[in-house]
Amino acid sequence: MPSVMRTCPASLRTPSYMVVAAAIVASACGQDNSMNALGERYVRLVLAVGQHDADYVDAYYGPPNWRSEAEAQQLSLAEIAARAMTLEHDIATTPPESADELARLRHTYLARQLASLRARVTMLSGKRLRFDEESQALYDAVAPVYRSAEFDKVLAMLEARLPGSGSLLERYEQFRSDFVIPRDRLHATFTAAIDGCRNRTLQYIALPDGESFTVEYVTGKSWSGYNWYQGGYRSIIQVNTDLPIYVDRAVDLACHEGYPGHHVYNALLEKNLVRDRGWVEFSVYPLFSPQSLIAEGTANFGIDVAFPKAERLDFERQVIFPAAGLRGDQAERYYDIFDLVTQLSYAGNEAARRYLDQEIDANAAAAWLERYGLYSRPRAEQRVRFFDQYRSYVINYNLGKDLVMAYVEGRGGVPNNPTRRWEEFEALISSPRLPSGLTRR
Repeated sequence: MPSVMRTCPASLRTPSYMVVAAAIVASACGQDNSMNALGERYVRLVLAVGQHDADYVDAYYGPPNWRSEAEAQQLSLAEIAARAMTLEHDIATTPPESADELARLRHTYLARQLASLRARVTMLSGKRLRFDEESQALYDAVAPVYRSAEFDKVLAMLEARLPGSGSLLERYEQFRSDFVIPRDRLHATFTAAIDGCRNRTLQYIALPDGESFTVEYVTGKSWSGYNWYQGGYRSIIQVNTDLPIYVDRAVDLACHEGYPGHHVYNALLEKNLVRDRGWVEFSVYPLFSPQSLIAEGTANFGIDVAFPKAERLDFERQVIFPAAGLRGDQAERYYDIFDLVTQLSYAGNEAARRYLDQEIDANAAAAWLERYGLYSRPRAEQRVRFFDQYRSYVINYNLGKDLVMAYVEGRGGVPNNPTRRWEEFEALISSPRLPSGLTRR
């Protein structure tokens, strides 16, 4: 453990990392902060793993010197593994600070996040896990297996809805070509989508003062959009323009990356857990961890929470299609097809599972995505690059959404009770709940 200041200042300012520092000072002043001490050790281990894995630390807004110390120390993977094992024992032998539900959830969460860290370290050390073993170890969940026959049922419905010559993929691509957002209208369209998502979120969730994000347009990425949370309730959201961006992506990305998705999720964790409670472990977000299934699942389900089907169609018709220079009277037709294609979501998981388990090669994985996911070849190849970089992370989007939806609706947050739906959604994104905890009653 690093040395700790032994004097007790009367007050501390309130940037995120200063709130973290306040918890450490409180510990030095004799208060019971054993969980904060364990949390600090965890944060430092996450930062240490980040020295070996450039993608691992997705966000960090704790004390800057903790990051610089991790960079200077350059702990080996073996040393990180040894320290993680010791910390795992210390967490197991330290009880929750109180019987409060959040305190108990915090204790369980920290233990499981640490177990995921240990699994990632073994992978970085050369151990290869099968797809399902990896997702369980890293994300606390395993996606169901789907056979090609199950996707064929959806494809048959699409065959009937998209008649004509050529393959189904060719007909689908021809259909979609009329719904591309022109590049010179991208920013205006996304701005309109963001405004709509934010306004709907603010009707139900009080956001921290000063929250904001900026949008950047980038190329050369394996993903279509990304939220880089900066701390201080600020995000940078990047949109990849390598491939054509279709009209549905405006609301999807605005909700998923922004409101009520990643931006709101991270801002509420910072306010409610880091600033209000001084829980230091939430000042860092390790990407390959159970936290990501909650983050991606709530971001995807948040689209449906903010925009129930009929309301989204009306918003698309009146706002998004005109902003993109498209005919609003075509929105219903587009979303009829879009809803069917969405049912092919798990085809991506199956391609990743076969590919990462070395049952098929990259070319065959792209072909599977073309056949069963209706990906264009460039989009399929981009997705395989995503598999290479992020591996079993793909389960967090669709399985995550399904688990979150079942959890929220199981607690009364059904579509015809929007107020309860938003309440349960907000409670979930403000608490340290694990994927395995979503299935328990």
